[in-house]
Amino acid sequence: MPREVNRRKHKAKWGQHFLVDDQIIDRILSYADVQPTETILEIGGGTGNLTRKLALRCYKLSVIEADWQLAEKLRTIPGVEVLHGDALRVEFPPFDKTVSNLPYQISSEVTFKLLKYPFVCGVLMYQREFAERMVATPGTKDYSRLTVCLSYRSQVEVIERVARTAFVPRPRVDSAIVKLIPVKPRFDVLDEVFFHDFVRALFTQRRKRLKAALMTAARLLNAQAVDELIAKLPPRCLLHRPYELSPEEIAVLSDDLFSLNQLQTGGA
Repeated sequence: MPREVNRRKHKAKWGQHFLVDDQIIDRILSYADVQPTETILEIGGGTGNLTRKLALRCYKLSVIEADWQLAEKLRTIPGVEVLHGDALRVEFPPFDKTVSNLPYQISSEVTFKLLKYPFVCGVLMYQREFAERMVATPGTKDYSRLTVCLSYRSQVEVIERVARTAFVPRPRVDSAIVKLIPVKPRFDVLDEVFFHDFVRALFTQRRKRLKAALMTAARLLNAQAVDELIAKLPPRCLLHRPYELSPEEIAVLSDDLFSLNQLQTGGA
């Protein structure tokens, strides 16, 4: 049965919907396989429904909470270190795993921030649509910049869909539990920063033919280098659309453009 909670008006500005279904919370803990020797990071502790059970299973639990009133209540839970602040601005303490019901509005930013830290795995709650974009395949409507950038250095699995009725306040959409495992880069790129910038620029026009998408990207990157890249690509390649290309194919284009850009700028 869903847990009863104090249904006070929560601060919508944090974008947080609190998980109140004990059965789902128990399954999250099972998916994470929390060990008594591990340090856990929870982002968005909220009302503490997940926090209390995590604290009983791990060696150390660090919780980041932006709402100071909720942070104060979380501090009353034994064995919990509470960091009051914005998860996008707070420096994450060392952790082995992260188990979190993430605030929806920072899902993308906090996920990429997590991947800058060393950890074993994360079991994380996202909006269902966001989770589907994380694991989308080339050529589908959900395939996006998010998919490509995550595939570069992580393994993502959607474990379970969660109905909106499991939360208070109830969100407008269903959610999904995702397992995120950081891995070594799954394909080579000459420059990671340039690769991510290229993917961002390319997917601003994800449904245009590649030539048109690259010409649009030229406004964000080196226009002359983009012209040279278009000139060297086979005509049939230019008929593809960005969302039809695999992450590896996009990486090849990124490396070609990076090399041409280096020639244009003298390696600066």
